[in-house]
Amino acid sequence: MTNPDLKRWFSRLQNSQGVPAYRLIADLISEDIDSGRLAARDRLPPLRDLAAALDINYTTAARAYSEARKRGLIDSHPGSGSYIKGHTARVQPSHGTYEMTMNLIIEPSIPTLIEQVRDSAISVMAQQDLYSLLRYQAFGGSQTDREAALLWLDQRIDAQFEQTLVCPGIHSALLGLITHLVEPGQVICVESLAYPGIKAIAAQLGLHLHSLERDADGPLVTPFEDACKAGNVAVLYLNPTIHNPTTTTIPIGRREALADVALRYSIPIIEDDAYTLLSESAVTPMAALAPDLTYYIMGTSKCFGPGLRSAFLHAPSKRQAQRVAGAMRALSVMSSPLVNALVSNWIKDGTAEAMRRAVRMEAKARLKLAEQHLGRQRVFSAPGAFHLWLKLPKSSNWNPSELAVQLRQLGVSAVSSAVFSTDNNPPDALRLCFGGPISRGDWEEGVQHVADLIDQPAYLSSLSS
Repeated sequence: MTNPDLKRWFSRLQNSQGVPAYRLIADLISEDIDSGRLAARDRLPPLRDLAAALDINYTTAARAYSEARKRGLIDSHPGSGSYIKGHTARVQPSHGTYEMTMNLIIEPSIPTLIEQVRDSAISVMAQQDLYSLLRYQAFGGSQTDREAALLWLDQRIDAQFEQTLVCPGIHSALLGLITHLVEPGQVICVESLAYPGIKAIAAQLGLHLHSLERDADGPLVTPFEDACKAGNVAVLYLNPTIHNPTTTTIPIGRREALADVALRYSIPIIEDDAYTLLSESAVTPMAALAPDLTYYIMGTSKCFGPGLRSAFLHAPSKRQAQRVAGAMRALSVMSSPLVNALVSNWIKDGTAEAMRRAVRMEAKARLKLAEQHLGRQRVFSAPGAFHLWLKLPKSSNWNPSELAVQLRQLGVSAVSSAVFSTDNNPPDALRLCFGGPISRGDWEEGVQHVADLIDQPAYLSSLSS
């Protein structure tokens, strides 16, 4: 906390209207969490410092922290002080450095590949009836677009034409599915670290996320079953292959166990498989284990570029596909026919596959650089992925949020674990993205910055700046 914050608290205490000081301090902590002035893992002043700054006695300060702990706002540990635990962070719109917080794919600088992409796009414009690409279309894509979607989906699942929809991006597909599947008062089961987009969707719709404890293999089965027994679970959301942010791929045994629970309690599954085609090995999807319950989503943004906003949704049945199409039509009318035509052509003529191979090859090279500079014990990733999960050493006194800000100022795409946390208890870790408009040399320089900062005490960094 800063001195101005404490001065503001002091002023509020002086002007309080009969509210006990210890309760008002807990209220102020809650307000500052909601406003963003305090974030998860921020350290609070020691009790004696708090008492002196606010002109209260030590006992009142201790009661204030105790009240904040009861409300689930803070954690206290002997010898290390009190830290913000806070409410589950809501994802706020980003400005200015937006790309520095997004997971951007690698942009291969291969002249022949760039020419192939350009030539394929030109051929679409030359061969298609232009006006047909500027008209309204039924939601879900034309027959040609859905046939191309089947080619893409067939790399992972046994897809059926009548169950397949072409959507304007994975995020839009998720929004449509959540509005279709979740009723007020129901909860969405997610991992304790999850894609921020699902947090943003839930917050926008006023829905609640039920956080599932996870280990190195993904979400634990028992907490999921316990939630199902409570009777208000609407859906299980999973990002099971090259998980964002941890890069975990849920092994087959854990997938089977989760599918078994979902089948016994008839819980729909949303399988967000955005990164699966970056993986070197194909793992059995949830859609194969629970086909009558699983809404399977793949897209092109993680293999080609997020600007395309194209995704393919495979519903459990023709009837469910029609219902989802109705929900999504109300939200986004249709996906762009022009984008659909480009994507379809790139899939059918092999351009999309060439891009995917190039991204994976460059990702492997960049991951090796990260392991060399940071050490394999710190770096968690998967060959072919363009992000990694960096666990900060116990000896580091860095707040992950503060370190992420420092790294972004140095041009490194770093995001704190708090952004992904759904249980108010983010680990000491960061997601680092090594994609976007940077070269391999730029990435190596960035990794060196990361290594230097991790091994440097935070207070020295603040003094040098």
